[in-house]
Amino acid sequence: MELGYLGYDRWFEAQSRELQEDDRALARVTAVDRGAVLVRNEQGEIPAECSGKFRFAVAVPADLPCVGDWVTVQYHNDGAAGIIHGVVPRKTWLRRKCAGKDVAYQMIAANIDVAFIMQSCHYDFNVRRLERYLVVAHEGGIEPVIVLTKTDLITAGELEQIRAAMVQAGITATTIALSNTTGAGLADVEQRLVAGKTYCLLGSSGVGKTTLINRLLGREALATKTVSGTGEGSHTTTRRQLIMLAQGAMLIDTPGMRELGIMGAGDGIDSSFTEISDLSVNCRYADCTHTQDPGCAVLAAIADGVLSEERYQSYCKLRKESAYHEMSYAEKRKKDKDFGRFVKSALKQLKHR
Repeated sequence: MELGYLGYDRWFEAQSRELQEDDRALARVTAVDRGAVLVRNEQGEIPAECSGKFRFAVAVPADLPCVGDWVTVQYHNDGAAGIIHGVVPRKTWLRRKCAGKDVAYQMIAANIDVAFIMQSCHYDFNVRRLERYLVVAHEGGIEPVIVLTKTDLITAGELEQIRAAMVQAGITATTIALSNTTGAGLADVEQRLVAGKTYCLLGSSGVGKTTLINRLLGREALATKTVSGTGEGSHTTTRRQLIMLAQGAMLIDTPGMRELGIMGAGDGIDSSFTEISDLSVNCRYADCTHTQDPGCAVLAAIADGVLSEERYQSYCKLRKESAYHEMSYAEKRKKDKDFGRFVKSALKQLKHR
């Protein structure tokens, strides 16, 4: 298998030139599980680990290899294992704020062309959560496609109500209605899969991500669990992994995420709330905050009924959350750098004693 079949193109070739050395080759990360890494090259899939020098040089955990990354690898044991020396710059990425109080980025996956954002029509559907997923996809430069699952559990009228709620919220991304049980909509998903491209499944636990992968593979390759008494599935996936489909496309499965914190995602928010971005062009002041500024076109649109108050409040909430976490992250990085300089200075003084 040539690297091109794994998504390697001229962009990655240009980005990887400075990292390549005679004793190293390129491979793509296909799985990461508690620090253990699997990479795929022209010959197949092998285990690999990061070199000590590389780990020491990494500034933050988010810079370590994640699923979908291209890495430089030095092979040993006749090519049966590898040592990772570097990560090629990412073309696109999916990341979120780490769960809990930790203010840091957590990488979900990298170098993805399309993110299938999956929400169940039965109990899981939530416009506000959907907006968060769209922000995450847009911020990383990834095309989002919404997949409404478990359509067999609702009526056609209820499905239309869900679609109408999305339109009312200003959500314009391509949408596919899917039932893993009846197979309705599966052909629409398959038609979007292109050989050499990378896709990612995003969504809460139990929305049918693993079942969809098994459908696309044509066999029960991944374990699934029976639905609960409410009709919802159970959490199955425990690690991120890249799967090769028979027609040449690549699919990244991810565990369900209970938290999807937004951090430093200003551009992604603007791309997800395009109607507000378009309105802001007509604001009196270029630095309008869209809160109480005179001549604000956004506030005028709300007063005129052109923009819904709910949509506006969601926009403000996401921007405030993103800015707050980004500010906290910047302060944390400054403290880390100051401490690092202190340690280096102390070590230098000890050497001169």
